[in-house]
Amino acid sequence: MRNKKQLLIEQLDQKLVKFQDSAMVLVPTKGWINTIRTTLNMTRDQLGAKLGMTKGAIQKIEEREASGQITINKLKDVGQGLNMKFVYGFVPNDGSIENLISLKSEKLARKIVLRTNQNMKLEDQGIGDEKIDKTIKDLANEIKREVRKSLWD
Repeated sequence: MRNKKQLLIEQLDQKLVKFQDSAMVLVPTKGWINTIRTTLNMTRDQLGAKLGMTKGAIQKIEEREASGQITINKLKDVGQGLNMKFVYGFVPNDGSIENLISLKSEKLARKIVLRTNQNMKLEDQGIGDEKIDKTIKDLANEIKREVRKSLWD
């Protein structure tokens, strides 16, 4: 039976995979709100009326979105005013949570094994490259299985 952590990782990866294509979409320079509103040929006054706001308040919202200073709740509200659903998520840089953990586990294992081997060499007890590689692989698998908190240090 798979352990609970592995199951959680797989479930999260299944959810996040849906966002992969969205990572390729470039955010318009003036932001989504302005771009969608102008594409729909909707004035700031019209959007403001839907949201119970002034034209100036809509302009500020558009400016805050473009500069990254807007809240998620405000984006949801504006989405409703535009008859759209606001969605957000994260896309792992390495393709999946599984890959992220694998890479971090390998890096941590390599650091631990090479440090230990260096100390052993000083005592004339070092091990060969083949043994080092196997030890790194084994330790990385153990770290990955446990998803140790030290992965994120």
